[in-house]
Amino acid sequence: MRGRSDGSQKKRLITSVCLVALFLGFIYFYYGSIFGSQSRGAAALEYGSKSLRKLGSSYLGGGDESDGKPDDSTKFGQEDGEEYTVPKSFPVCDDRHSELIPCLDRNLIYQMRLKLDLSVMEHYERHCPPPERRYNCLIPPPSGYKIPIKWPKSRDEVWKANIPHTHLAHEKSDQNWMVVKGDKIAFPGGGTHFHYGADKYIASIANMLNFSKNNLNNEGRLRTVLDVGCGVASFGAYLLSSNIIAMSLAPNDVHQNQIQFALERGIPAYLGVLGTKRLPYPSRSFELAHCSRCRIDWLQRDGILLLELDRLLRPGGYFAYSSPEAYAQDEDDLRIWRKMSALVGRMCWKIAAKRNQTVIWQKPLTNDCYMEREPGTQPPLCRSDDDPDAVWGVRMEACITPYSDHDQRVKGSGLAPWPARLTTPPPRLADFGYSSEMFEKDTERWRHRVENYWNLLSPKTQSDTLRNLMDMKANLGSFAAALKDKDVWVMNVVPKDGPNTLKVIYDRGLIGSVHNWCEAFSTYPRTYDLLHAWTVFSDIEKKGCSAEDLLIEMDRILRPTGFIIIRDKQSVVDFIKKYLVALHWEAVATADPSSETDQDGDDVVFVIQKKLWLTSESVRDTE
Repeated sequence: MRGRSDGSQKKRLITSVCLVALFLGFIYFYYGSIFGSQSRGAAALEYGSKSLRKLGSSYLGGGDESDGKPDDSTKFGQEDGEEYTVPKSFPVCDDRHSELIPCLDRNLIYQMRLKLDLSVMEHYERHCPPPERRYNCLIPPPSGYKIPIKWPKSRDEVWKANIPHTHLAHEKSDQNWMVVKGDKIAFPGGGTHFHYGADKYIASIANMLNFSKNNLNNEGRLRTVLDVGCGVASFGAYLLSSNIIAMSLAPNDVHQNQIQFALERGIPAYLGVLGTKRLPYPSRSFELAHCSRCRIDWLQRDGILLLELDRLLRPGGYFAYSSPEAYAQDEDDLRIWRKMSALVGRMCWKIAAKRNQTVIWQKPLTNDCYMEREPGTQPPLCRSDDDPDAVWGVRMEACITPYSDHDQRVKGSGLAPWPARLTTPPPRLADFGYSSEMFEKDTERWRHRVENYWNLLSPKTQSDTLRNLMDMKANLGSFAAALKDKDVWVMNVVPKDGPNTLKVIYDRGLIGSVHNWCEAFSTYPRTYDLLHAWTVFSDIEKKGCSAEDLLIEMDRILRPTGFIIIRDKQSVVDFIKKYLVALHWEAVATADPSSETDQDGDDVVFVIQKKLWLTSESVRDTE
């Protein structure tokens, strides 16, 4: 009897423990789900959470629960009440992801155990997460985030809370890169080789080249510049007053946040590296390439990185190089200088000027020098079937890109000086079968459209509200051209699988990048004030990509209080409206372009503004 009693007591005890455990588990999951949705720390900690990834599993037709077919949940025009339910809110990413760049995230590289060659900078190139590892959470601003200081004041100072990184100020304290001043970070305009200011350094380069009035724009003939290893982009910042626009380029390397500082300042910039793949710019895009102590081994792999600059330079373009190899007298620097001089000599570059710490080489105007080289001279000319304008995911090759028949004939690019080149039909229009009349009509059409956009935005903006703009599908760049008289700059994005009109955009004196909108853009969060999306959503629908993921990516790129202009079919606008609450966006205006004389079928214009949402602590610190 005692044995049976003990056994029954044990059973009752076990049953009671189980019931208590179930009850506690219920309490934990119930209240955990409530508080977890409000807590930014628990929303999205790791890649690959199935519950978080379900929304965008249709991305590229894949996902952890996908059969490889496009998911109907992202089809525009889907009626309410069908299988897919629009979320009332998105989770907020963990605080540690406040600066997440999905395709340049080293944590992803470690997690996926990618075998990359660090010696050639492969780990700084784009490596995007596969569909099942993509986030679908909103990137939070850092604690204390403030609306950015407006241009032109932002050139010289930014809020420290917006980019809470001061290690560069200490590391480069003797070079005047940046200085911490209370709640701001100031930029005196210095650099490794221009301690006394970028403006004086720029004037000295112009003087070396004997340009009129020491103005580097050379009466409008020098307009586009590539600044490699740009630091915090003070070189590009001070070029703007000379009507020169620079693409300031640096990787997300040990000097983290360089490009983030540049964009926060309102300076054109892009995250990229000279590694194994071509930079996302077409051939003959820049009049000047610049490297001030950019610490690049130009001799590696048969000079492949220098040959990539050669591809990007226009006929007669310059490479300004400020580095110890150009002036130091120790044996190691002299050895590098001799080898580099021999290499550029075989590339037919000539020294245009050499003074103090800087040498400036000039690229030839024609193919004549290439044809006169001895047979077998290295580097060779690129194959005749090589397309120098194919850049997305294309590996660099150690070869010289010869000029087109047109460039050879005119002994140069044949471009008008700035600002006339903005509206003058460029020669490379013919590559797409476009006539001058088509170009002029496109320019005029977008001039009217941008006027209408500004009228729609006017109740919400002032003259200094907008600075960093992106045209997500730039075509010929006429959206940016229409903004010439505004104090803004535009990143013109051309889809990687459409007509590569980016070379026309550069020929107009504008800048931009090739990109695939099925992936994240190479920029930090909160770096653009306005995104213009002309039929971008209709395009990705045709590719089977996730419109939801694109919305989240646009939110990542956009600054709080920034704007989005959607120009697309009505079903796209209706689809996006369903997500406004979840994204913390609000509708500003809707317009029917039927009133425009140049209407595009059933396109509708929809203007959105991103709200500023912060933690309570950040709200107290905000102005």
